Amino acid sequence: MEIHTALFSVGILIVVAKLLEGIFKRFGLNSIIAYAFTGVILGPVTGLVESSIDVELVLTMGIFIFFFLIGLEELDISGFLSAMRGRLFLASTLSVAISMAVSLVVTTDYFFDLQLGLNFTQALGLSGVLALSSLGVVAKVLIDQGRLKEPLGIQMFTAVVIAELIALFIVGFAVSEEFYAEGHGQEITVLSVVIVLAEIIGFAIATWFISTKLIPRGIVLLHRFLRVPQLSFGLLLGGLFLVVVGAEEAGLHGSIGALLFGAALSMLPYQVRRDIMPGLRSTAEGFFVPLFFASVGLHLSLDFLKLPPETIVVLALVPMAGKFAASFLSAYVTRLEAPFAIAAGLMAKGVAEVALLLLLLHSGAIDKGIFSLLVVVMLVYILLTPMGISLALRRVEHAEAVANEDLPPAIDRFALEEIRVQDILDRSRTYPESSITVKTFTENWLMPEQHDYVVVEQRKLVGIVSLSMLRYLPRNEWERTTLGSVLRQNTPNAYSDEFVEDALQRMTENSLTVLPVADRETNEFIGSISSYEVLEMIVLTAQGHDI
Repeated sequence: MEIHTALFSVGILIVVAKLLEGIFKRFGLNSIIAYAFTGVILGPVTGLVESSIDVELVLTMGIFIFFFLIGLEELDISGFLSAMRGRLFLASTLSVAISMAVSLVVTTDYFFDLQLGLNFTQALGLSGVLALSSLGVVAKVLIDQGRLKEPLGIQMFTAVVIAELIALFIVGFAVSEEFYAEGHGQEITVLSVVIVLAEIIGFAIATWFISTKLIPRGIVLLHRFLRVPQLSFGLLLGGLFLVVVGAEEAGLHGSIGALLFGAALSMLPYQVRRDIMPGLRSTAEGFFVPLFFASVGLHLSLDFLKLPPETIVVLALVPMAGKFAASFLSAYVTRLEAPFAIAAGLMAKGVAEVALLLLLLHSGAIDKGIFSLLVVVMLVYILLTPMGISLALRRVEHAEAVANEDLPPAIDRFALEEIRVQDILDRSRTYPESSITVKTFTENWLMPEQHDYVVVEQRKLVGIVSLSMLRYLPRNEWERTTLGSVLRQNTPNAYSDEFVEDALQRMTENSLTVLPVADRETNEFIGSISSYEVLEMIVLTAQGHDI
């Protein structure tokens, strides 16, 4: 009966969450609010769903997948490293430091006792969440306003990249330190802090090396020898959970390990990421993310009303006021242009804050009262900060866009234009050989979205075979007919240094869905691109996704 109860809980949470998402979007409300509202209705209000061990297991998997996606799609370590010097780095660091200092005044009992019952480590983690900025929200507003490639947009974007990564590191440190202290029954000392820092840095370096050096090469080799559907997706999803276990063994929280794993894998080749992202995004958006944020609603309660009124007011308003003052002062002191707009960008809040609050709740750092109060505050943030950023941007005149070569690396993830064929070319892809039979080809090489296929022999281009040409070949001849016998004549090609727009136009003119790619200097075959991949890339770029 317990498994049936868990299945009922999971099923009704998903169904109601997706239905409410559609209804809420008609009123311009964020899907996360719909998911949280689902949890409130089915949990505290009606009592149809109650948390259990089985349900919590699924929800915990959702936490890891969600943080993995944040790292994969939003964080940019290379952009952070490129901005380590200069006024932007100083402004962002000051913003986080001052904001956290203000939050620590109200979350600890050193200055005012708001009866929160937090020790310093717990207060540090909570202050990190309150100081966090949302890169995804800022990037979306800048893209919608057409300001991402202007000097102001670049400054705002880069400042938020730095602030987000610093705050996430602090929260990860606080959670890990709490885990270490509780797990070993020791007081927090200088030595324990050094050990935790060493564990975080060591785990990050190991994860980064494995994810950027070993995994891509391993996937390429496996693709050459194994023809397994969704191989990359299965390997990386399974690898994610192994990384989570490794992070826990190293003394970190699993979500921080998932975040680091995703950030490292953001440097995977486009073709490999294209193999994993559709399945991963569908799994996350259709199942795990709705469940995860519905669990936020399940844990919401009116317990925060039992807190003293002054505690509610101070905890809701002081960190927000401190964050804005810190953002404005840091931008003003470092003499950045348009400090009000930069401050508005640093004020942005997104779904990561809600996820981290749930993480702090599960770890026992905060109770349901504090959790419920701050979730409500964050949901208000999510609704209002995009409007505040838009208002601040409208007060500043448009400036001339910065040339592509002058853009910092992080910007390219959200505003990549004039894309060349070589930017999306996967040189490791395998191709059918002309010597195989048509039957073997149809059994092992066909893909739903592709109608034309490049054929090679000993790594040299032979031609293109089109499915439309196979219509005229009787099925009883497929077993003894080779691909070389049904190839398309006069095969066009693209060069690696030309724009994908031109390649796509050539596909259209020749009624093809794929083009072989050659090196312009040597004219040697080096790979292929398909119209499906190009169109998918254009859509992702327009939506602000990393390609």
